[in-house]
This record gives sequence, structure tokens and C-alpha cells, in this order.
Amino acid sequence: MLMNYFAHETSVIDKDCVIGDGTKIWHFTHIMSGCVIGNGCNIGQNVVISPKVILGNNVKVQNNVSVYTGVVCEDDVFLGPSCVFTNVVNPRSAIVRKGFYVNTFVRMGATIGANATIVCGNEIGKYALVGAGAVITKAVAPYALVVGNPAKQIGWVSEYGHRLDFDSDGLGICPESGQHYNLTEQGVERVDKL
Repeated sequence: MLMNYFAHETSVIDKDCVIGDGTKIWHFTHIMSGCVIGNGCNIGQNVVISPKVILGNNVKVQNNVSVYTGVVCEDDVFLGPSCVFTNVVNPRSAIVRKGFYVNTFVRMGATIGANATIVCGNEIGKYALVGAGAVITKAVAPYALVVGNPAKQIGWVSEYGHRLDFDSDGLGICPESGQHYNLTEQGVERVDKL
């Protein structure tokens, strides 16, 4: 079978995984059976990708990340060093709850900072930015900037990850890309395309 991805010799890749073209898997990482990893991903060292996890294209997983069953990451997601996901609401060592895993969705372009913890059952909206060390206990809106334990929203960010300032008409402009965003009662939306 032809491999169109790179796997370091110390990595462990179980049978029945789907791994996309151009993906790189680094030192001491375990890719477990039944997971799906898209094209052009980078999976750092000492990472665990559990069964049935789905990673889209161009997902970056930094060192020491645990991605447990029930997690779905869309394209262009960034998972910072040592961040972790849970998949059971009330875990107990003596009680097997494999049939009670709760799904977590990380939408396109979202970033999760180093050492953040994502409690299962929550959705991280597209292009949201979760600050380092944050603990996510509820859904995060698209383009939201959240920090702390428990995480609280402190602002909005552009698709390039810059904090957005809005004028009195609710218009914000990304300083790097020049993209325009509108702030309404429903949240933030991008109003132009590159």
C-alpha cells in the first residue's frame, strides 16, 4: 500500500486509519484505528488521536495534544501545545462509559491555545480563538476571543487572528488583511471576500 504521508519511525499508526496526502506525523505519536485525518495536516510529537476522531484538511496539532473519540475538527484548525479534549461528562475509573461519549466540534479556522481544556459537548465556532490555558465549559461563538477558567468572551477576532475594534456602525477591519466584519446582536460576520 502506497503511503502519501510521512510518519516518523517512532510513531504508531493502527490499522483502518484514513490519512490524507501530505500529512506529517511526528515522534512518539499514536494514531488509533478508525480515525480520519485530512490532507496536509501536521501532527506533532507525543500526540494521541483516538478512534473515530475526524480531522479536516490542514489541521495543525502541536506537541502533547490528546484528541479523544468524539472530537471533530474542520479544515484549518490549530490545536496548541498540550491542549486536551474530554469526551465523558462524568468520568469514573470503575464505571465504563464508552457508550456515552459526547461529541465536540471545532469549526473551520478555529484556534485553541496551549494548555486549554475543552470540556466535551461544546462547539468552538469558526475562526474563534481560545486563549492559552482557557477551560471551555460552554459553546464559543464564531470569531469570539475567549480566555480564562471558566472561559469568558473578551472580544472578537478576524480570520487572521487579530482582535477587532468596531466603530459606532458595527464595522471592524482586520489590520493585516483589510477584511471587513460586521458586529450585530447575532454576533460577527465577515462581509467581504478576498
